[in-house]
Amino acid sequence: MAREINKLAARGLSAISKPGRHSDGGGLYLVVDRPTTGKDGKEKPGAKRWVFLYRDRESGNLREMGLGGFLSVSLAKARELAGEARSSLQAGSDPIEARRSVPDVVPTFGEVADDFVKAMTPQFRNAKHVAQWTMTLTEYAAPLRKKPVNEITTTDVLAVLQPLWLTKAETASRLRGRIERVLDAAKAKGHRSGENPATWRGHLANLLPKRRKLTRGHHTALPYARVPNFIADLRAREAIAARALEFTILTAARSGETFGAKWNEIDLDAFVWTVPANRMKAGREHRVPLTPRVVGILKELADFGTDPDAYVFPGQKRDRPLSVMAMDMILRRMKVEVTVHGFRSSFRDWCEECTHFPRELAEAALAHVVGDETERAYRRSDALEKRRKLMVAWANYCEPKKPKAAKAAQNDIFS
Repeated sequence: MAREINKLAARGLSAISKPGRHSDGGGLYLVVDRPTTGKDGKEKPGAKRWVFLYRDRESGNLREMGLGGFLSVSLAKARELAGEARSSLQAGSDPIEARRSVPDVVPTFGEVADDFVKAMTPQFRNAKHVAQWTMTLTEYAAPLRKKPVNEITTTDVLAVLQPLWLTKAETASRLRGRIERVLDAAKAKGHRSGENPATWRGHLANLLPKRRKLTRGHHTALPYARVPNFIADLRAREAIAARALEFTILTAARSGETFGAKWNEIDLDAFVWTVPANRMKAGREHRVPLTPRVVGILKELADFGTDPDAYVFPGQKRDRPLSVMAMDMILRRMKVEVTVHGFRSSFRDWCEECTHFPRELAEAALAHVVGDETERAYRRSDALEKRRKLMVAWANYCEPKKPKAAKAAQNDIFS
């Protein structure tokens, strides 16, 4: 006998795309709208939402009670809401009228934003992505956070965006999109109605100047010839952010990989940092050979504790990593107009112009995916020991000028 309720499986919900009602039983349905065609001519999948269907006791007419959007309301929550509606029916009350009779406490923008980020976290690529959403919706959107979400207006959104729009165009654009997503989520939960005041097309596009298009694929980099002097200046600073930046430069890592590093990823006996797949852009585990200077940085940070689940670069708040803006702020204080990511380009240019290491080795050090699927299938080794020699050479190059004997001693560790 088929189950009368709980027919749907949470694991397969995302794959449901056929337009129509998909029953979970007991009056609960997942409704999938028909696909739509965008202005670019491309078909977009239909939206999904939860509804509870029941018949009015007096008229016998079928009524539909909205329970929220698929992305903002989980299957478990939808079942809970449907259960409450069935309880109202059993008590002789109309579920929709019963919901209307309960005073609705409208959450603030900050509460909805925090809930949205929490709900979307499994969808984000890595911890850095989560941190970026959290930071923009906390710091840049601060004026909105204490305001009831149903009272957010176009004027409120503009007050947040305009100070950033011309000076931090990319940040402002991302912030606008994130505010729009949060307000859409609030509407799906029934906390707002009407048009979204953060919508760009046909709305804010008429109130804010168009941004200049960025040159994609490039991050301002420091010429590799200037890196040793930069490292010398960096070491004069005692901040943890300065150590994090030097660690990032010497390992050719992405900043998010550094911020999220935990002690359980570090093997100081084998001189290896293993970044798990879920924190890598390519979704594959990446082993990083640790050079003597990097090991020295880690031993210096060990004074803060080496609990396996603790962050290597701890932030000011307990159990939180260093702020995603920390290394950028170091660069600003040093008045060096480059990006953290640009140091990966400095490393790549140095490999190309100053060494005889193969291109594939440099790309592997940067955790880039090289070649097609067939080629990668035959290249199963990550060439850790070969990359170790490359990274020692890079660390030696970055080392501020010192007596030759000291530099020779540094090489002896891995000889």
